[in-house]
Amino acid sequence: MSQNKLVIIGVGHVGSYVLADAMKLRLFAEIVLIDSQEQVARGEAMDQAQATALTYMSNIDVHAGSYRDCADADVIIIAAGPSILKDPTRPDGQPDRAGLAVVNAGVIREVMGQLVQYTRDAVVILITNPLDTMVYLAENEFNYPSGRIFGTGTMLDSARLRKYVADIYKVDPKSVNGYMMGEHGATAFPVLSHLNIQGIPVSQLPLFFPGTIALEADGTQKAIVKMAFDVLNNKGWTNAGVAQAAITLAQAVLLDERTVYPVSRTLYGCYGFDGDVALSVPSIIGRHGVEQTIPVSLDEREQGLLEASAAYIKQTIARVCPARPARSSC
Repeated sequence: MSQNKLVIIGVGHVGSYVLADAMKLRLFAEIVLIDSQEQVARGEAMDQAQATALTYMSNIDVHAGSYRDCADADVIIIAAGPSILKDPTRPDGQPDRAGLAVVNAGVIREVMGQLVQYTRDAVVILITNPLDTMVYLAENEFNYPSGRIFGTGTMLDSARLRKYVADIYKVDPKSVNGYMMGEHGATAFPVLSHLNIQGIPVSQLPLFFPGTIALEADGTQKAIVKMAFDVLNNKGWTNAGVAQAAITLAQAVLLDERTVYPVSRTLYGCYGFDGDVALSVPSIIGRHGVEQTIPVSLDEREQGLLEASAAYIKQTIARVCPARPARSSC
């Protein structure tokens, strides 16, 4: 039986969903929960431990623990800190994740400060918002090995893009090949120059799917951003999609899948950035985390959107992080 060990730090709306997905993945022999509210961690662990007696559930050792449990962890998923929530006074509001930067910077510094006392070997996957800024902080203030720490990035944004395109052309979303780049947030943008349905490029889609519309870049971007807030404003929060994204990345690490996903990490030598910003770029994910960053070609418009997204992220980084020196290329 696999002895893979997962540690989940933060078991609120998102972390508890990460746990539920991890329990069903059948890849972990042990799952440890850490939360600033120790009773919450114990309660979640007991709830899931009791479920292992049910049919079709693996007999996983799931329990609450401490940062000492990170010492032999294979994967650590950080979902600690407050998330953006629905504003009852604005039913169609689109709150900015950057508003969480100061408080969650404190949370991530506390978590990473504890974590690095016990490991620099585990692959660390961040979910905490504003994600790109938190990734930048965690990577650059704690000297964690390059590639072993990254964020879920625009994985969920990209899933929403594929669902949006699939609904227009009435195909399975898994037949759509495409991704978003940049910030996990309002400045993320679809890379339409590389989007296709099983090899059919964007420009030719209406020829193969009569009666459908051509995708328009600005409208598509706005629609994808709105999809996130449609969930938030109906449900009160978002958790299912991003939890599945984190577990998908954990599986890619444990199975050394070398799957390409758009994840967030600090860029060195890509697209003109040199250690001054973290954002999402397609990357190969394997046993050591980010095995390789793939700086795909962008058209002039997409390059401009990437630079605008980076500029926005940098503003948030500047609020919580000191300037960092440049280092090796990606």
